[in-house]
Amino acid sequence: MAYFRDKFKSIFTVKDTPHRIALAFALGVFVGISPFLGLHYLGAFFMAWLFRLNKLVAIVGVSVNNPWTIMPISTFCIWIGAKMMGIREVLPEVDWAGITLTKIVGKFTDFESLISMTKKLWPVLSSFFVGSMLICTLSAIASYFIIQIFLARYKKEETCRIN
Repeated sequence: MAYFRDKFKSIFTVKDTPHRIALAFALGVFVGISPFLGLHYLGAFFMAWLFRLNKLVAIVGVSVNNPWTIMPISTFCIWIGAKMMGIREVLPEVDWAGITLTKIVGKFTDFESLISMTKKLWPVLSSFFVGSMLICTLSAIASYFIIQIFLARYKKEETCRIN
């Protein structure tokens, strides 16, 4: 946890305007909470490069969604998405006693089984996508203003200490 805290503190030392730093952080938060699992760090790095924002700050923003927070954030996104879409039952019935590694592998090797599994999981997948898009957008907007305010205060205090 100290690692993430230290990385967060590092954005206060970046030599850029509070607006651009907050924008890079918000971009990272947006990508980090987005439903595109596995592409968060790469996506934030690419988008920061594309918009000429600080890549390190964007990566720090992505780190909001980390191994300790991914389950609560994802669960919240699924819940919000299900509420928005009017889905009452998100998860299908699961025969936990009948799950074996062979059956799991078989689901991914047989095209018809894969389609069947996707149909059964569609409520949770669609809820996750819709909820994540809403939450990542709102979180990015909120984080922009929060970081921008903190950075403006920090830079102002830093200027006062120098003078």
